[in-house]
Order: sequence, then C-alpha cells, then structure tokens
Amino acid sequence: MANSYIHTFDSISQFHKMSGLPKPEHPLVSLVDYGLVDYQTDEKEISWIQNFYTIGLKRNIQGKFRYGQQQYDFDEGLMAFVAPGQIVHLSTEKPEIRPSGYLLLIHPDFIWSTSLSKNIRQYDFFGYAVNEALFMSEKEEMIIEDILRNIQREYHSTIDKFSQNIIVAQIELLLNYCERFYQRQFITRKKSSHQVLEKLERVLNEWYNDDNLIDKGLPTAHDIASSLNVSTNYLGTLLKTLTGQNTQQHIHNKLMEKAKEKLSTTKLTVSEIAYELGFEHSQSFSKFFKSKTNQSPLEFRASFN
Repeated sequence: MANSYIHTFDSISQFHKMSGLPKPEHPLVSLVDYGLVDYQTDEKEISWIQNFYTIGLKRNIQGKFRYGQQQYDFDEGLMAFVAPGQIVHLSTEKPEIRPSGYLLLIHPDFIWSTSLSKNIRQYDFFGYAVNEALFMSEKEEMIIEDILRNIQREYHSTIDKFSQNIIVAQIELLLNYCERFYQRQFITRKKSSHQVLEKLERVLNEWYNDDNLIDKGLPTAHDIASSLNVSTNYLGTLLKTLTGQNTQQHIHNKLMEKAKEKLSTTKLTVSEIAYELGFEHSQSFSKFFKSKTNQSPLEFRASFN
C-alpha cells in the first residue's frame, strides 16, 4: 500500500539531503547527477511537494513510460518538468539498470528579479502532469546536456555580478529548446494525437446528447480534459498545434453544430433549444449564437424556410 505521508522540500539543500547527495555548491541552483540519487528512506514509494522548479533529463527508465494516456517503449532520453507546489510520486525500489541523466533544480528566489520570473509559467509543460514527458532524440539530448553543463560551469566558477544573468539566459535557452521539441513531438506522434481528436469528438457528442444537459451545464475546458484523462494545458496545446484552435473553440464549434441542427431540423422554440443545450436563459443562447453567425437563431431558422 502506498505511503500517505507527503514530504515537503522548501530548499534545494533539503532535496540533496533526502537524495543522499553532498550539500549543493549554490543554494538556489543545482545540477544533480541523476545516477547518484539514492533516496534516504525506507519507504517503498516517496511523495513530496517541492517549492522549486525541476527540469529532468533522464535515461534508462525501465519498462513502458506513460505519455499522456498512451504508453510507449522509449530507449532514449526523456524530460520532465515540475513546478513549485506540484506533488511528485516516485518508487524508491532499486531498478536492475540504474537510471542516468540530470536534474536541474532552480529555486524561485534565484530568478525573482528577472524577466524569467514572470515568463517561466508561460511554458505549458510546467503545468503538464509528470507523465506527459518530452521524449528526446540523441541529437536533442546533446543540445540539452550542453546547456545544462554550461549552467553548472557558470555556478562552479567565481560568482560575480554577471553570473545570475548568464545562468538565467542559459535556463531561458533551455526552455525555448524544450518548447521547440514539444511542438515537434505533438506533430510527429500523429497516431496518438489523432486518437485524442477522435476521443474529443466522442466526448463532446456524448456531452451535448445528454438529456440532463441543463443540470450539467455547458462543458468547460477542464471538464473535457478530465474526460480525456489529460491535463487542461496539455489538451489545449495539443489541439492548438494540430488544429489551430484551443479547447474552448472546439467546445463552441460543437455547440454551434448542435444548435444549427436543432434550429434547421426541429420545430422546437428558441427557448426550448437553449434549455436543451444547457443555457439557463434563452437570451444568453441568442447572444452567443449571434456572436458566432451574425444572425439571430430565428433569422438562421428562417433562412431554411
């Protein structure tokens, strides 16, 4: 049975201690050799909340790895991103082949006075679940590893007034490469991506065909992402990459499709249609319909007669 106790790591030093590592050379930024991590606990599974960012490049991950809700065998590297306040669950059992790679730990205090402090949360992958990892080719790994080593070399050297800006610039470069690689991943994993589109269509149809729609209300992006078992950010980014439209636009497109169908093929009143589609007030439905078509529902219906 999984352990219910959740550790809290407020500092990078605390994480080093739990991981059986020497004290960090810099209190606010540290590059950890993942192969040296040896969690100092008897727990078979450890859970923690960390109050710093982690960017992990990991290799030799055993067995299948979950990407979104799909499983893949992946023999090369993979990256995962954890933001402050997120919960991490990890098995502490020793694998047959020891994993390798790096963990870059960044405390928010290190970047608070820089532009990255505001921009870092704009990278969607910090909002993804840990299992929505970034899979990497050997060439991509080399690019990321070079940047990580540049960061390490900089905080190993004599700290001066340029050090923080140089390290922050390297972190931003790292994140921009990861953004590029994520976009590549969404495009190249066409089969799983199109499976998501097919499931999205099914979920939206089921939602709008529900006789109890007035009680459920109109779906939100969070509702749809939950039905697909992916995070809201992940679904939004995937749909934007594949279709050019976000989740909310897909929800509205399906709503308009159902509204036009009912207006053109039934004799239901506008109020009845609004009610069936989950609107509490027909005026709200009419306003929404006109914003999308430049016609009122009755004008649209009249065009079919």
